[in-house]
Amino acid sequence: MGSIKNSRQMERHFKGIANHWRIEILQVVRDNPDSSVDELATMVGGHFKTISEHTRRLVQAGLLQKTYRGRTVVHALSPYGKIFVRFIKSFQHS
Repeated sequence: MGSIKNSRQMERHFKGIANHWRIEILQVVRDNPDSSVDELATMVGGHFKTISEHTRRLVQAGLLQKTYRGRTVVHALSPYGKIFVRFIKSFQHS
């Protein structure tokens, strides 16, 4: 994380949070690391397929990490995801 990102690299991260479901998922994962898609869908009140697609996009954007635990996939914030969650929280309160 020490190098300076170019505009395209930053765009990937910003597009990753450009949806209310994704913002909600990031905030829920912050408080509930190692959550499965089923658990996330229940916590945010969304349909499994919708939340699954948004978690996939968050992983692609480098904001979530997924880990396989047997047949279950769990999600946690990536280092960049943690930065974005802090940004979202500060933005909410400004």
